[in-house]
Amino acid sequence: MALSLSLTWKPFMVLAVPISSKQLGHACEHKGFFAVKNHGIPKTTVNNIFDTSREFFHLPEEERMKFYTPDPNSDIRLMTAYKDEVENVFVARESLKFHCHPVEDYVNKWPTNPPSFREKAAEYLTNVRRVEMTLLDAISESLGLERDYIEKRLGGHYVSLNYYRACEQSELELTYGVRGHTDPTIITMLLQDDVPGLQVLSEGKWMDVNPIPDTVVVHVGDLLQAISNHRYKSLLHQAIVNCEKERMSIASYCYPSSDATMGPPKKLIDNDHPAIYKDFSFGEFSKQMWKVITPTDKRLDFFQELCCLTILASEMA
Repeated sequence: MALSLSLTWKPFMVLAVPISSKQLGHACEHKGFFAVKNHGIPKTTVNNIFDTSREFFHLPEEERMKFYTPDPNSDIRLMTAYKDEVENVFVARESLKFHCHPVEDYVNKWPTNPPSFREKAAEYLTNVRRVEMTLLDAISESLGLERDYIEKRLGGHYVSLNYYRACEQSELELTYGVRGHTDPTIITMLLQDDVPGLQVLSEGKWMDVNPIPDTVVVHVGDLLQAISNHRYKSLLHQAIVNCEKERMSIASYCYPSSDATMGPPKKLIDNDHPAIYKDFSFGEFSKQMWKVITPTDKRLDFFQELCCLTILASEMA
């Protein structure tokens, strides 16, 4: 089944045609976010991953906390809701993050409660990997690169199951799901349930990205911005909470291997398009990113300070 694109917020655009590298490049360059339909992930697989994820977050706290660790490099990690003392807001997301590729290397570290968790998660993540590879090949092609250019640099792949409790109306003004941020990834694929909450910063305004049935949201990460030499943009996005309903989303993150060199390939550099990003080791970049505690809305600035060529760093900030 052919993939299709849908662009879903102001200015409202819907593209329901077989995917092409040209259309995908347009979406990455002019939107940074887009929705994919006809992706081939069975609806039962999507329903199953949401059902088993909700079951996990409805478990008693002591059961969920078995996966809590402060170590950001852990293969599996529960992150709990917390009060941000600096911003004076409550971040209401609870998430379970874990490595997931190759599935067989990590599945034995995933929860066994609920009993169906490993089976349903593995089925969903195997399907997601297939869609991601299709998209990354087309993105490489859209930049005029070899079709497997990005794929050959891939390494890490992990997923975040995100649970947002419904909050009281009195808490709403000072409660966030996740503050505005960009993702230090190549691309991120996000599956939403039917409760709105995702927003993207567009022309200085936070715009709702309402769920569209049977689609997944894909967006450009900081690393793709570097590979494309700033042609494709990584946009600020955030999650807000709902006063009436709990909300769930499932984010899948594509990362390079730790020994991969990031930066724009020589094919994209000429006199009219000088290099904006220097070549950098993803492994070293990752160490720096996690070593420094950076406010979520300043991560892109931090990324650019680390990875932009010195002469342009101030212009990019």
